[in-house]
Amino acid sequence: MLVEKLVTGPFSENTFLVARDRGEPCVLIDPGDEAERIAARIEELELKPEIILNTHGHLDHIGAVPDLCERYDIPFAIHPADGFLLQDVESHAAMFGLSGYRDPVVDRDLIAGEQIEAAGLTFEVVFTPGHSPGHVTFLVEGAAFSGDCLFMMSIGRTDLPGGDPRVLAKTLRETFLAWPDETAIYCGHGPTTTIGRERKLNPFLQNWSWGE
Repeated sequence: MLVEKLVTGPFSENTFLVARDRGEPCVLIDPGDEAERIAARIEELELKPEIILNTHGHLDHIGAVPDLCERYDIPFAIHPADGFLLQDVESHAAMFGLSGYRDPVVDRDLIAGEQIEAAGLTFEVVFTPGHSPGHVTFLVEGAAFSGDCLFMMSIGRTDLPGGDPRVLAKTLRETFLAWPDETAIYCGHGPTTTIGRERKLNPFLQNWSWGE
């Protein structure tokens, strides 16, 4: 499986291109910003985008969605509980001194537990709320595209609209820590890690007082 990571935008968000190999169909996960740069890498790898899958709807993860949907005539899918985050995006951006953002148009609602067949791969949609109410993680071939739930040595923030520390703690305990140690975690920000590494070293998974 080919996984290409591009760090995009002012929030250093990780956008992923996932395919069987170069020159094959691909899935875009969380295209956060810099649509032209993402498109340039798609062309370099001779990939053929089929769908955009988003873990959640925060500004830093959806900025490039409208342009890429239009450029490649592909659908955009996200969990409906995050739909409120896709409304009046330009106003959200203005709070950070940013501009030029557009509201994405949702073509498909993601359903917890469903299997999405795309680009010759099977993506399982796992409901992982806490950072946002409709946050999901995509499991595919021993890897988890986890958005902003879990990071190397850290976890997602819960002080944004819809965030809930108790819910995130439950998600991490009951879902993430149930996965095998070798599960690769492709995070929404920062480096890739594994469940085993975070189980042993992540201070937030050693002391759960933040989720009480």
